[in-house]
Amino acid sequence: MAQTDILLEAGTNELEIIEFFIDEGAERGLTAYGVNVAKVLEVIESPGLVPIPGAPHPCFMGTIPLRDIVLPVLDLAVWLGLSRVRRDHEIILVTRFNSRTTGFLATGVTNIHRFHWRDVEPPHRSITSLATNCVTGLVRQENRFILLLDLEKIIFELDAVQPDDAPPPSAIRLHALVAEDSGVMRHMIRERLDAANFEVSLAGNGQQALDRLLNQKDRQPDIVISDIEMPLLDGYTLTRRIRENPALAHLPVILFSSLITEELRHKGLSVGADEQISKPQFGDLARIAMTLIEKRRRPAV
Repeated sequence: MAQTDILLEAGTNELEIIEFFIDEGAERGLTAYGVNVAKVLEVIESPGLVPIPGAPHPCFMGTIPLRDIVLPVLDLAVWLGLSRVRRDHEIILVTRFNSRTTGFLATGVTNIHRFHWRDVEPPHRSITSLATNCVTGLVRQENRFILLLDLEKIIFELDAVQPDDAPPPSAIRLHALVAEDSGVMRHMIRERLDAANFEVSLAGNGQQALDRLLNQKDRQPDIVISDIEMPLLDGYTLTRRIRENPALAHLPVILFSSLITEELRHKGLSVGADEQISKPQFGDLARIAMTLIEKRRRPAV
């Protein structure tokens, strides 16, 4: 299923999402959620999993064999704090991101949609207070909204990610502009870069980052670090816009995303990214950022 997204040209600010739903019963009905098709390997029928007593987290439903792997399955409704009505036939979204394969239990799949990132609205305050603050964007479909979930946040919180080996801090103060729509990821990136002697400016999406770069009053950063999936302007398009602007083209750009895989790496190359790093390799992020800045500053021989 993820192969359909591979056909999307990088830098066009487009995305495809798979819409799925969780049945909350007669009072609340069906809530529509979405996830980037590029993260979904396949959709399978649930074998009728039940909660495991004493599980490390209530949403952990155990593991199931899937060809040559053992697939951990998480109940999205439990993690979101929803009361899901159990059905005889439910589905598991088999996903691949952050270099790991995980299954997410939901009620069913509705459709696949293609949108522009400019159609994705940042979550309203009323939404971010719900669903454990895991909604990264809203997209309108006819007379309703589809909530785009931050599945990375689920994995990071369940894993209690430990910091990678941090590089020695830079001898001089460096400045990084970070474009990232996830509040959790912004905090973690800033924490790692601060430790490496970076001044960090944060943007909640690619459009905010581009506006900041184009504002002559703002001091230009030494490097741009960008997620790929963001409302309004994605990381691929942000990178292409930087490369097309003579005043910005010299800036090194790192794409830091859960979508960095061998199958999709060509997209970042096509828009001019200097490096592509898969989350959550934070140690590599600071180390590579310092190397790229030094390389750009080094006089040509």
